[in-house]
Amino acid sequence: MNLADLQAAVGLRTPIRHQLFIDGKFVDAESGETLATLNPHDNSTIADVALAGRADVDKAVDAARRAFPAWSRMAAADRGRILLRLADLIESNAEELARLESLDTGHPIKDSRALDVPRTAACFRYFGGMADKFQGDVVPVEAGFLNYLLREPVGVVGQVVPWNFPLMFTSWKMAPALAAGNTIVIKPAEITPLSTLKIAELMSEAGMPDGVVNVVPGLGSVAGQVLAEHDGVAKIAFTGSTATGRRIVTASAGNLKKVQLELGGKGANIVFEDANLVAAVNGSAWAIFHNQGQACIAGSRLMLHERIADAFLEKFTALAKSIRLGNPLDAATEMGPLTSAQHRDRVLGYVGVAREQGGEVIAGGKAPANPELARGCYVEPTIVRAKGPQDRIAQEEVFGPFVTVLTFKDDAEALAIANGTAYGLGSGLWTANLPRAHRVARDLKAGMVWINSYKRVNPGSPFGGVGQSGYGREMGFDAMREYTQVKSVWVNVDAQIPPWYPRG
Repeated sequence: MNLADLQAAVGLRTPIRHQLFIDGKFVDAESGETLATLNPHDNSTIADVALAGRADVDKAVDAARRAFPAWSRMAAADRGRILLRLADLIESNAEELARLESLDTGHPIKDSRALDVPRTAACFRYFGGMADKFQGDVVPVEAGFLNYLLREPVGVVGQVVPWNFPLMFTSWKMAPALAAGNTIVIKPAEITPLSTLKIAELMSEAGMPDGVVNVVPGLGSVAGQVLAEHDGVAKIAFTGSTATGRRIVTASAGNLKKVQLELGGKGANIVFEDANLVAAVNGSAWAIFHNQGQACIAGSRLMLHERIADAFLEKFTALAKSIRLGNPLDAATEMGPLTSAQHRDRVLGYVGVAREQGGEVIAGGKAPANPELARGCYVEPTIVRAKGPQDRIAQEEVFGPFVTVLTFKDDAEALAIANGTAYGLGSGLWTANLPRAHRVARDLKAGMVWINSYKRVNPGSPFGGVGQSGYGREMGFDAMREYTQVKSVWVNVDAQIPPWYPRG
């Protein structure tokens, strides 16, 4: 099936963009190299996408540098209006964006429609509205002086978007940076670049000046490395694995650029003995199985009080086994494929790791038997009881529909287990005891804690972690601070300063 036939078959009205976007134009890579982006439902080719190399990143950075002076000096309200128009365009192209995202990533179409596209529009709208409301400060200093603080954009920002939520993370990265007056070179993951390229097209339609946003799909080891090292880039913002985050930090040292990292997680989802069992079962399934478990904040360690563990697991296992796997473009599908065959094999490899360390596979642990799914990257919802909290499956990020079950006897043990990994991104807890809820939330080592819920996000609420989960925050006023730097200005209003060297 050629590209035009594929577009028609999946209901896309406009061409799939498969070139780089530099200085307001879609262009081929200098080398002419491309990489096939695949449909994880059946591993068929969607499009051959241009693969950016060093020369392309250099061109994109040059374009962003040329665009920076005018964009940063534009009235903040005018920058905001462009982002607000973009949010409107995302909503008017919602169905096409949802289908494109599902085709490229494997997200069930009902998730793309109900979550990915609305969250993307909401993020651009939030920061569009914030652009002219992000203010400086006046500092009370000694008499006779006025000291005020300016928040200024850092310059050209390099951004690296992961493959698990490419559409949504594109907005999380772009929106605050643009609202603050920065220009951007963004590298989507090479296996899921299509929705980011579509956003670039809509940005032009919204009136974004040429060069303000540049999109360079490419390999992390090439385009990502060049961005992290580039002397023309003032900041690098990365979402992805902890191992790659460390390499980003090393590469950024040449010009001491600012670094923002949102990395891996091993979320503890704690169910206490007094929890509402029905709500906790449903919420815990959402925490791990939404987006096939491919989420850094997934509740991948299910920690159950020993008194309710058996009753909980009976209901939780039945729910997991009922989840409908299928073609992500089918509205009835509740779980699609993992985003690549390589990642599917990695997730299934952890089933072997669990068994080697004495774990018990309670459900799943294999590809589905349905022959219609045999060519795709599918994994059944998998529940594994670990032998102990130091097992690899309880310490390492699997990043799939794979939940590790642990039990605890009291609050102290629950906290010890929850805090017993190198990660600290998201954690959740389920209890009817309000003092316990606040106490445990306080003592959890995590950037985000959900009480009687899980994986809630909002453009106004900061998102990020501690420890090996990285540093810096997406969203909210914190995100605007991440993309600005402070300048302190001192004005002598009427201070009488005696000469320090009174000889003149």
